[in-house]
Amino acid sequence: MTEIIVVTSGKGGVGKTTTSASLAVGLAKRGRKVAVIDFDVGLRNLDLIMGCERRVVYDFVNVIQNECTIKQALIKDKRYENLFVLAASQTRDKDALTREGVERVLDELREADFDYVVCDSPAGIEKGAFLAMYFADRAIVVVNPEVSSVRDSDRILGLLASKTRHAEVGTRRVEQHLLLTRYNPERVARGDMMSIADVEEILGLEILGVVPESESVLAGSNAGTPVILDNESPAGQAYDDAVGRLLGDSLPMRFTEAQKKGFLSRLFGA
Repeated sequence: MTEIIVVTSGKGGVGKTTTSASLAVGLAKRGRKVAVIDFDVGLRNLDLIMGCERRVVYDFVNVIQNECTIKQALIKDKRYENLFVLAASQTRDKDALTREGVERVLDELREADFDYVVCDSPAGIEKGAFLAMYFADRAIVVVNPEVSSVRDSDRILGLLASKTRHAEVGTRRVEQHLLLTRYNPERVARGDMMSIADVEEILGLEILGVVPESESVLAGSNAGTPVILDNESPAGQAYDDAVGRLLGDSLPMRFTEAQKKGFLSRLFGA
């Protein structure tokens, strides 16, 4: 049975597209058949991070408006044959997305026996973000450990509880998970950044994963390689752990404690 996962947040720039790409790759690495869809019409960044921007011929809006089939628009990943990307349009307006059109695309992916469909949502609560979350079975809410991001995420949790199809029908609730990104234990220890416990207490949900600040995230994005594929990167390892927990694995939370400085580091202030 196909599960629809939306990656969302109230605030922009928190790492949703990086998370969507890494989540899709992590699931595909584990043998699942995955499609990842860019709902950010007018901007389109997912194909860049996935490294397939030069192979985009048809996009999400083309499929919705019956200008091509879903098979024509899906781009097969070069690394995993069970991973596919559906890019957003750079030239259309967000109003080109319709509830009926999105539902039809998701139904066709279900018929194609995809295990997971990952929806990369725009930030905020505009139309594209609403449609990305409306059909979701599960939501990954991406949060930075800062007050504005946490406050906006609380708003998103409220929408997930009341404005989705599951909420309207009353069959079940959308499963909600928090993913904390750009976490810096040293800054938390100094009191300059919210702690994991702070975020969990305010939002009332446990953290699915903690992704530390890392230059490898930007490097991977620029190279068209999702950071989860960088086995040496703490951020890549953290994303891989989060995917494992999403699938039910019991894994310790890494990269959450500040490293203790040695004598020479303390002496010279390094």
